[in-house]
Amino acid sequence: MWDFEHPPFALELAKRYRIDRMMPSECAASLAEGRADIGLVPIASLAMSPGLRILPGCTIASKGRVRSLLLIHRANQSPESLRSVAADVASRTTLAYARIMFHKWGNPEVPFLPLTANLDLMLDSADAAIVIGDPALLALEERFNRLERTGEELVYRDLAEEWHVMTGLPFVSAVWAIACGAAAPAGLSDEMVAGDFVRSRDHGLENIDVIVSEWASRVPIPESTIRSYLTADIHYILDDECVAGMRGFFKMAAEYGVLPPYTVAVEELAAH
Repeated sequence: MWDFEHPPFALELAKRYRIDRMMPSECAASLAEGRADIGLVPIASLAMSPGLRILPGCTIASKGRVRSLLLIHRANQSPESLRSVAADVASRTTLAYARIMFHKWGNPEVPFLPLTANLDLMLDSADAAIVIGDPALLALEERFNRLERTGEELVYRDLAEEWHVMTGLPFVSAVWAIACGAAAPAGLSDEMVAGDFVRSRDHGLENIDVIVSEWASRVPIPESTIRSYLTADIHYILDDECVAGMRGFFKMAAEYGVLPPYTVAVEELAAH
């Protein structure tokens, strides 16, 4: 969102877009209900709202480890033996990926218990925990302190890395989606809108040190960890490999009954 918040493009973009900030799941609902035209949505929501189309160019994905999506369980257990999983409900997409992986681990019926992201409370209530976002990054930072405090040895499974090892595919979390016909009233084509977002992404990557410094003052995570996360762990380009990753995800999600069938229109998603 760099260009939308910084000169020299912010004033120009403000004439074309009004920005409303909300959780990704709320973005998907706003698009589906016609309250927004464009949104950064978890990819699972595409299968629930098939009238949306993907804006080419940008994504939030990982091609290896990501560190902010964790399955945490006790060291004396394995995914195959888990009887319950406390799940942070912040991301339907992450839970869909996890459901597919539990099918492949041979434990498809393990219940997911919706709980807030507090690792101690989650592990008091279930055999394992799915922790997402900043709480996951904080859990990794605090893992040795927790071991000293509790004496309990835990396994921290990076779900994006597990997915890549299991399937050979990237873990695609979110894309920009646009409601059908939404750009027409403003006289903008999908190509023009995609160009605005791709340019903003590229300028954000050019100013990564500023972004790292800003976030280091907001969250109790070392600056070096934030820089590595934003530059090495997250992949921002919706390239052919990520499109293939999305196709694989939706295919498996439909096969296992995790999501309704959904087909990615590959011809519309040339990499930018």
